[in-house]
Amino acid sequence: MARTAIVLFNLGGPDSLEAVRPFLFNLFNDPAIIRLPWILRRPLASLISGRRAKTAQAIYARMGGRSPILPETEKQAAALEKALNSPGQNNLEIRVFIAMRYWHPFAAETAKAVQAWGAEKVVMLPLYPQYSTTTTQSSFDDWNRAAKAAGLSVPHVHVTQYPIQPGFIAANVALIREALARVEKPYRLLFSAHGLPKKIVAAGDPYQRQVEQSAAAVVAGLNIPDLDWQICYQSRVGPLEWIGPATDAEIKRAGADGKAILLCPIAFVSEHSETLVELDIEYAELAHEHGVKSYVRVPTVGVQPDFIDGLAQLVRSAL
Repeated sequence: MARTAIVLFNLGGPDSLEAVRPFLFNLFNDPAIIRLPWILRRPLASLISGRRAKTAQAIYARMGGRSPILPETEKQAAALEKALNSPGQNNLEIRVFIAMRYWHPFAAETAKAVQAWGAEKVVMLPLYPQYSTTTTQSSFDDWNRAAKAAGLSVPHVHVTQYPIQPGFIAANVALIREALARVEKPYRLLFSAHGLPKKIVAAGDPYQRQVEQSAAAVVAGLNIPDLDWQICYQSRVGPLEWIGPATDAEIKRAGADGKAILLCPIAFVSEHSETLVELDIEYAELAHEHGVKSYVRVPTVGVQPDFIDGLAQLVRSAL
């Protein structure tokens, strides 16, 4: 049987408190994140990572001293591999690999493993449903360099985006419906996504438009009459102007409006610092401070069967 490697791409996260600063350096040294020449970007990345390391270490300490994103991604990889290798699915031998952008396993490590396994084709599958130059394209560019260095010259096919893939949408709809039983009425449904600087979107990055597509598709799937909902953006850093409205501002507005909050992390498919700390702790505290009587966070899609089936469908279509 033909050997086909599926490579799941994600950002990654530090696996110890000592790894926090180098992880941050790798993040800010990415030309897709800080768009400056290397000679300027590298010292700036060193400065930013040094300044932010202590605060970030405190965040990861609240999660047991490491990011859970790799174990979460490993569960998704195992579930996807099982779905793709189920009886009667294909005449391929499929193995799912993981390539992280800013911490282990790096693309360079994974490309060598794919080459050693003897893959005859590679499907590149980002765990970013909405395309952005800062995530999807950055991971693809990183992989292309790594594959070339590893001598991995087999055919590659790409899944670039899937903001309204039926399985992804169905998984979010199901999780929101489950969470509805725990939120007081009246409530507002907030779809929170990682933000981007406005200048990146103005340059043609489709991320914001695709987040809007995802949220609208979930709302249509919920089919709740007169649903009060809003898209917002979290995780701002630096002095640049970012797309909005900001999640913290929307939490305050909901409190002023006398609304409870049901919050869905629409751009994240696995739990990590921005869900477990920023959303679950920091924004929950903010909601309480501003009189929000009920704050319920919807889980990420993780290994929800609809989501895994959706990823399997994307792979089959790509092949």
